[in-house]
Amino acid sequence: MFIFDMFCSLAVAVCDLFLPVVSRSIIDEYIPDKNIRSIFIWLGVLVAIYTVKMIGAYCVQYLGHMVGVKMQYQMRNEVFAHMQKLPFSYFDDNKTGTIMSRIINDLMDVSELAHHGPENLFLATILLIGSFILMAQVNIWLTLIIFLSMPPLVIFAMFKRVKLGKSFTKMREQVGEVNAALENSISGIRVSKAYDNADYELSHFKENNDKFVEARRGAYKAMAEFSSGSDYIIDLLSVIALISSGYFAIRGYISPGDFALFMMFSNVFISPIKRLIGFIEQLQSGITGFERFTQILDTEPERDKENAEELKDVRGDVEFDNVTFDYGTGKTVLSDISIKIPAGKTVAFVGPSGGGKTTVCNLIPRFYEIKEGSIKIDGHDIRDLTRSSLRNSIGIVSQDVFLFTGTVYENILYGRPDATRGEVVEAAKRANIDEFIKTLPNGYDTYVGERGVKLSGGQKQRISIARVFLKNPPLLILDEATSALDNATELQIQDALSKLAVGRTTLIVAHRLTTIRNADEIIVMDDTGIKERGTHKQLLELNGIYANLYNSQFREE
Repeated sequence: MFIFDMFCSLAVAVCDLFLPVVSRSIIDEYIPDKNIRSIFIWLGVLVAIYTVKMIGAYCVQYLGHMVGVKMQYQMRNEVFAHMQKLPFSYFDDNKTGTIMSRIINDLMDVSELAHHGPENLFLATILLIGSFILMAQVNIWLTLIIFLSMPPLVIFAMFKRVKLGKSFTKMREQVGEVNAALENSISGIRVSKAYDNADYELSHFKENNDKFVEARRGAYKAMAEFSSGSDYIIDLLSVIALISSGYFAIRGYISPGDFALFMMFSNVFISPIKRLIGFIEQLQSGITGFERFTQILDTEPERDKENAEELKDVRGDVEFDNVTFDYGTGKTVLSDISIKIPAGKTVAFVGPSGGGKTTVCNLIPRFYEIKEGSIKIDGHDIRDLTRSSLRNSIGIVSQDVFLFTGTVYENILYGRPDATRGEVVEAAKRANIDEFIKTLPNGYDTYVGERGVKLSGGQKQRISIARVFLKNPPLLILDEATSALDNATELQIQDALSKLAVGRTTLIVAHRLTTIRNADEIIVMDDTGIKERGTHKQLLELNGIYANLYNSQFREE
């Protein structure tokens, strides 16, 4: 498509070179000789030439844009595929709206450059070379005078290019910030309404929008300086061409037809100069977008160790051996932690917030990399395993349930996309959600809204449990899975979780201690490490941290 687009661009450029040459012959030969027949022949030829030009221009517009669209399509696929491999830390450090801006807005500019850039450069080159050759055949000195007046324009364009680049970069960054603020405000619209904070949200958004306006102002100011200065120099080129041609005609160095040819060709070569100026402006915008695109691609993805093994026939033995970890902030979250969890056992983690309970759960699937020590599953260091086989062996039910925009069926199917509809229904039954789904307007094909907004917290939680039932992993992580639910709903969820945990190694993070009394081992953690461990009965008899936590909750209940 690109090659054909360039071929059509060549045809358009060549067609533009015909009229000045024909006009010269008409003025110098056919009009003095009153050769009407030749004039009408050339009329037909020019109509045919411009018909070819019209077809070529159509192909350039259509196919050229499709080249850009398909490049944009491939680049989006590439960057999205790369993002699937990026570590959690990347998304911790980058706003969703900023990432979206890079994938959508920036790639639009890149595709426009990919289409118009080579096309404009190619057209401009053909027209400049073609016009120079044809003009030089008439009068080389006049041609040189006109063409040698171009360097000031080139110097001006190169000088302004740097300022344009900085302005476009700043503008792109601010567009990302506006998108991030907008995405954040829309996602939190229910909280905003609950607190009646529309004015606060508006002022916060207006602050980012004002910065966006200032960034745009700087970019457009640089563009205006570039454009107006370029147009001024181009106008001076037209004046030079007119005066020079007029002088050469008066002195008898060129004929009236030659004068007309030079005047028409001066417009022909000014057109590609304008294209080149537009190309420089577009180049800066496209390069800025491309740099922001490559920043994502250059981010180091999660990589499996060379010759990493597949985790197969998982029993479910989990071992933490002297594990130390921090999130890169310099504050150690886990320090020299050692834990052994036999296959099929249930271990609960309790303690105050910030003690590292959820961190333990995040490290097993390698969402983050440990600094020291090792984590083993069935005796295999997880760093020696492929992430895919590791994560396929783990099911996670968390407090913050995320449902995708789509149907109930699609959200359960996410647990194992190749499952049959019957298997999805069976998973829903085991999660105690099948009867509720049947009461929905379209049953399993009912749309849940963005992030499952049309469902209650308990309903979303049971759908997430059905998703794990469908996945059927040997390892199960329950991270505050019932802490945000009422007592009645919690009983339903607890029943579903009890079924889910049967025959699996289960790690539970919980604040409600009544839900973990039957755990095989309870580990009490705070920000200094593991403080107590044992069964519910043993920890109560110890009369330490766990006993105090349990008794205070029991009194509250």
